Amino acid sequence: MNVAQIATTRRTCKAFDPTRKIPGSVLDDLKTVLRFAPSSVNSQPWHFVIAGSDAGKEALAATLDGAFAYNAGKVRGASHVVVFCARTALDEAYLNSLLDQEEADGRFATPDARAGQSKSRSFYVGLHRDQLNDADAWADRQIYIALGNLMQAAAALGVDACPMEGIDVLKLDEALGLPQKGLRAVVMCALGYGSEQDFNARLPKSRLPADTVFSEI
Repeated sequence: MNVAQIATTRRTCKAFDPTRKIPGSVLDDLKTVLRFAPSSVNSQPWHFVIAGSDAGKEALAATLDGAFAYNAGKVRGASHVVVFCARTALDEAYLNSLLDQEEADGRFATPDARAGQSKSRSFYVGLHRDQLNDADAWADRQIYIALGNLMQAAAALGVDACPMEGIDVLKLDEALGLPQKGLRAVVMCALGYGSEQDFNARLPKSRLPADTVFSEI
């Protein structure tokens, strides 16, 4: 299946079959996709909490009440649920840890190469933190790159996905102890295999016509 076929056939799963679990090898591939997702200046401002046990999924589902209760069943029925978290601060220690990892992975042929990477990354972190005052929004944009990669990869591997912004991030933060870890919840994605109750699987995809969403210059 090519990328266009994946894009035109994948769907957001509205009901999962709780008896079907993602094989370990497939889950490992999806974790690799998340780990190697691209981010601005390789900032990697993320952490992924993956709930695969019944207890873990129930802890997430318990935060979904009131206006968000409609998503609780998806969390309980999914094979796995990924909570996408953003780092609350990209401080000097974290930036140095990125440099150390890049050096260990052989990305710097010379000390000047490391210094150049440090200067470039620090500039953009400082730009969003100190000038544009949108550091959280900037981190969120990187998170959504990882989410998009995950959804496309899941479809390629025959795994259904349901991205969820209908979540109570404050309750998730509390339930997972994220503030104490320097993290905050941004979005979730349920993964698994659709059930017969997945009404969306029977509906045709709908998108605006190509001539309304593309311009060529």
